[in-house]
Amino acid sequence: MRIPVNPARAMLFLAVAISTSAESTGSQPNILWLSCEDISAHLGCYGYPNATTPVLDALAKESVVYDHAYTTAGVCAPCRSAIITGMYQTSIGSHHMRCKAMPPKQVKPFTFWLNNAGYYRTNNSKQDYQFDTPRETWNESSSRAHWRNCPADKPFFSVFNYTGCHESGIASESKYEKVVNGVDKHNRDAVAHSLPPYYPDTPVARDDWGRYYDVITAMDRWVGEHLAALDEAGLTDDTIVVYWSDHGVGLPRAKRWLYESGTHVPLIIRIPQKWRKLVGAEFVPGTRSDRMISMIDLGPTMLSLAGVATPDHMQGRAFLGPHAAQPRSYIFGARDRMDERYDIIRMVRDKRYRYVRNYEPYKTWYQYMNTPEKGRTMMEIRNSVTAAAAGSLTGDRNVKTVAQFLQPRKPLEELYDVDNDPHEMNNLAADPRLAGKLQELRQQHLKWVVDTRDVGLIPEAELHRLRAGAGSEWAILNTGDNAALRMETIRDAAVLAGGTDAADLPQLAEWLGHDDATVRYWAATGIGNRRDSGNSSGSTTDALITLLQDESENVRIAAARALMGLDQSKPALQTLAQVLDHGTQWARVHAAIVLDELEDAARPAIPAMKRNKAYRDDFVARGKYAVRILNKALNDLEGTHNTVP
Repeated sequence: MRIPVNPARAMLFLAVAISTSAESTGSQPNILWLSCEDISAHLGCYGYPNATTPVLDALAKESVVYDHAYTTAGVCAPCRSAIITGMYQTSIGSHHMRCKAMPPKQVKPFTFWLNNAGYYRTNNSKQDYQFDTPRETWNESSSRAHWRNCPADKPFFSVFNYTGCHESGIASESKYEKVVNGVDKHNRDAVAHSLPPYYPDTPVARDDWGRYYDVITAMDRWVGEHLAALDEAGLTDDTIVVYWSDHGVGLPRAKRWLYESGTHVPLIIRIPQKWRKLVGAEFVPGTRSDRMISMIDLGPTMLSLAGVATPDHMQGRAFLGPHAAQPRSYIFGARDRMDERYDIIRMVRDKRYRYVRNYEPYKTWYQYMNTPEKGRTMMEIRNSVTAAAAGSLTGDRNVKTVAQFLQPRKPLEELYDVDNDPHEMNNLAADPRLAGKLQELRQQHLKWVVDTRDVGLIPEAELHRLRAGAGSEWAILNTGDNAALRMETIRDAAVLAGGTDAADLPQLAEWLGHDDATVRYWAATGIGNRRDSGNSSGSTTDALITLLQDESENVRIAAARALMGLDQSKPALQTLAQVLDHGTQWARVHAAIVLDELEDAARPAIPAMKRNKAYRDDFVARGKYAVRILNKALNDLEGTHNTVP
């Protein structure tokens, strides 16, 4: 396959190379980051023979290739906030997709410490950190930022990000054609053998999968242009090169998810001979490393290579350089709100197994979300399952494995042997032979929630209410004499809420009166999850009715949801309508989701839904997430209805 270099871009890179005077002559290396978006390790050097990535394959022969590099989320912005700070997004409040967190004073981009170490820092040009970028983060951050502007007496840390392989590069016809201009396209039948079994084997799905390979090849060409610029400037021997992706494949059940497809990423690091003294004899070019790497480790590692120790507050660990820490045994990840839908999921990965905890198992895997639903593969998934149910499906379209992710509920826990089940289709959580492994990874997860103070277990509107008093999301669960105990109680309530066992109802009912609103929220949610058990007492119903006046909007919404299953629909729907009319932004999103999930039972609230489906200038993004949910819910509802007063 021919991979030509774009002549205009090549001349630009050559001019950049010739004009630079940056040369690392001191005791610190230059560092070049080449990042891309929305790809897993589908490269030739990672064992994918149909991948056309000659530049990265050649780079790998000069580098160490990391086989176990994982992101902390399956979507870009939460990952980028974690990478730039060296902190889990669930610890600093940047976990929801498209939010605006307020990190505490000690949490800053790791480039602050590079600045103190004398580095000139450039970013070209994506930030997307989910918090206001401090002014001192970069010397330059724009589409013109480049290491060529580095003063002659300084080393540089320079970031370039390739956007062409973003999911929009597959979904958008015009963007796709622009990205792959000049690149021979992959044969769709040739790459079909690697089509995941959770996608229907249709011409359209094959074409999307082929497009995915095509944009990776275009990205490979881009990497080559940057490496050529280093060569022309005579800086290759002075510069450490780090190549990585922000998360996995930009297609369904990959992007936004915590499976291998969404969190496993390529990581290739080239350290020239001049700087091998920083990493020791274990760094052997052309080899592979099975060290477990979390992408929050990137920042501390760059600091270590620059001679800087990891700041005490950082959760990331350096894996190279004089300040390298002990290797990890486990990788942790989190999923929270994805645009307009909540689905709290946590993940633990060791070298062989992945554990997944679904805190909201009553939600289907594929909740309706505006952005992915526009993609052709998502349309094929829904159409194939519909056709199979109608008996009109022809041919082998993986329909059985596709359909399992459209089931109305998820399991509470998932366990996968990734070595033997790379697509993670066979949940082994109930396998008695793996009971010990299940318990091990479950306990690691439960401990991590407390140790890292997982603010993702606090519902979003409540999180904003508490932040106003605490000053930051981090401070909510990290200040006070009983912070760890508070986190443990929240965790235990959230864990219990996810089940369906009626035997848990007394404990949940007791927690309805807890002094922590988040515990009350999970208690009401857990009772709502058991609405079919028929064992809730009259006192529980009374307590839930009282909670319709709770100070916390999320508690009121959870109580209303629970009461819908206890023959109290009128006050419940009135409460949900009131939140739509007068609630804060994220409470309105939560209330809209509940109404959407209620389906026909939500009909009396149609007037409230209609009067609240307009955009709001006083909300982030004009409140578009609530609008999306309400429009979808109203489209699903038909016929006459009663109204809520």
